[in-house]
Amino acid sequence: MPDLDSFFRAYAEAFNRALTDTPDLDSIRSVYTDCFLAAGPAGVSCGHNDDGFAATLDKGYAFYRSIGTRRMSVRGVAVTPIDERHHLAKVFFTADYEKKDGEALSIDFDVAYLTQTRDGVTKICAFVAGDETALYREKGLI
Repeated sequence: MPDLDSFFRAYAEAFNRALTDTPDLDSIRSVYTDCFLAAGPAGVSCGHNDDGFAATLDKGYAFYRSIGTRRMSVRGVAVTPIDERHHLAKVFFTADYEKKDGEALSIDFDVAYLTQTRDGVTKICAFVAGDETALYREKGLI
């Protein structure tokens, strides 16, 4: 079984690097399969790991920076094997923010990921996330 705890901790570090003024979006893109599913309150979409995805990531991280996102860390990972190549990982994150008034804020949330491991390389092929926009409104970030 792949070490998904280390995988998602490395993913969080890539997320943190993407929060800088010169984001390394290739690190984020490298953990996704060529085609993947994203599910959330707005529905399900099929993503393609292409230049359009890079542009979406760029806009997304610009948004995260604009609301004061400072860092994301992994609190834990719960893994359910599906078969030898596929695993469901529920990842428990904490994100740290600095609000416009300078107040520090931490928010705990989780995301479910479906991973696939081929030739020793693990990638994300689907994820299900909650309503982060509603959470940001509730916490006064937007």
